[in-house]
Amino acid sequence: MLSTRLTNAQFLTMDPDRPLARDLGIWQGRIVGLDEAVTSLPAREVIDLQGATVLPGFIDSHVHLAWTGLREATVSVAPCARVEDVLAVVARAVADAPEDAWVSLAGYDQRGLGRHLTAAELDTVSAGRKLFLLHDSGHGCLVNSAVLQRLPDGIPHQDGFLAEGPMAAVRALRPPYTQQELAAALARAARTCLAEGVTACAEAGIGGALFGHSPVELGAYQLAREQGQLPLRVQLMVSADTLRQSTAPEADGIPRALDLGLRTGFGDDWLSVGALKIWTDGGMMARTAALTSPYENLDHSGELQADPEALTDTIVAGHLAGWQLAVHAIGDRAADLALDALEKAQRLRPRPGARHRIEHAGLIRPDQLPRFAQLGVSAVVQPNFLRYFGDDYAAVMGPDRAPWLYRGKGFLDHGVTLVGSSDRPVTDGSPLRAIQFLVERASLTGQLIGPEEGITVDQALRTYTLAGAHACHWDTHAGSLTPGKRADLTVLADDPRRVDPSRIGDIEVAGTWVDGVDRLKVGG
Repeated sequence: MLSTRLTNAQFLTMDPDRPLARDLGIWQGRIVGLDEAVTSLPAREVIDLQGATVLPGFIDSHVHLAWTGLREATVSVAPCARVEDVLAVVARAVADAPEDAWVSLAGYDQRGLGRHLTAAELDTVSAGRKLFLLHDSGHGCLVNSAVLQRLPDGIPHQDGFLAEGPMAAVRALRPPYTQQELAAALARAARTCLAEGVTACAEAGIGGALFGHSPVELGAYQLAREQGQLPLRVQLMVSADTLRQSTAPEADGIPRALDLGLRTGFGDDWLSVGALKIWTDGGMMARTAALTSPYENLDHSGELQADPEALTDTIVAGHLAGWQLAVHAIGDRAADLALDALEKAQRLRPRPGARHRIEHAGLIRPDQLPRFAQLGVSAVVQPNFLRYFGDDYAAVMGPDRAPWLYRGKGFLDHGVTLVGSSDRPVTDGSPLRAIQFLVERASLTGQLIGPEEGITVDQALRTYTLAGAHACHWDTHAGSLTPGKRADLTVLADDPRRVDPSRIGDIEVAGTWVDGVDRLKVGG
């Protein structure tokens, strides 16, 4: 007997051997068959989906769940467009805080204000509290003098704005969140993901100086699961700066490792350890992505996170220790470094099945595309960056480089696995809106950005299903509606292939099934 049979739907299976079906059977959280294989079988529950379109559950291969949940519960200065409005929000937040408190605010972005605020301006409303305004990119922060005076000597800043490594020094001063606070944040973020059809995601870096929230952060995910607050599947990337020098036998060839030798693959269907996350540069929003030529109308070309030799050594060490690598590289200079280091690592110890990934791949020159393919490296892109910030990104790249931003067709034409993701909460996490951009290549204002990089709807759907499963080593049990795989489904009120592309992002998510249960109906 089946647990559930779903009928009267259009199942877009993403399985080339059987691309369409009308009925799907579920038993113990798995797909057991399609159409004639299940229509005559008894089922405890038969659900008429009334003509809905059903896809494999969307996989968001690059998210920040804890940050998303914390941001949802944090006072934000967005969308303030004037300095005085930002200061007014800060003043109200300070008024409710104890005298010795750190006051954290979200939503800071100098682009909408025309300039950065200064520490001195924050001092006028801080009443002696320690202020921390996180930049929307996650790669910078604005603080007041009460924080600056606590930093070690020599930490560079721009009138209270600190980016990349210097920001990590600020984060090190702040008290960590408790595991229960993080578990609650994860629950909030998970509900947001489910509402958008996401059934599984990869958390893009826990425990590190830049994006870590606690020295025992992994335990917060375990706690959330134990408390029933993690209703979707999560794979955790571990920040590379948590690795230690290894005392393993020289014959093992493992120069650095996590305690006990933990690495990619540990865990189960719900919570597991994925790639090792390595940051090589900053972000486009903060103008710290590392480029080979300066930003348009600026006198700098971004920055690397560390000395190139040190970054290369970390990438090679992670590969030698058996990790899948997720290398953050937004600018083309950072991508050069990442590709060179991955090539060196594979030369030292070939691992054809490692499935290393470059996260973002935000600005990729034409000559870099074949190198991705030669190395078997996936490109994990965030289409919604250009949907929401594309006008700005195109302006700071200039007309010659703008067509290289967050490529689509260029990767596919070279045989590179193109993976869709969001980087939530940096921008909108909706897979459907990202899929719309991959097809249209249009920002919210209608500006076309690299229109020749547009791909088909079927190709775009693949980036959030089969390609996401491939990037996370989940392809044996996720990414398509194939018998034997998990019953993780996204139920849509319309067919993305049939509506006008401009409407794809507005299609209603009518159900999000994880492990054979519609988590939208049971409240996660």
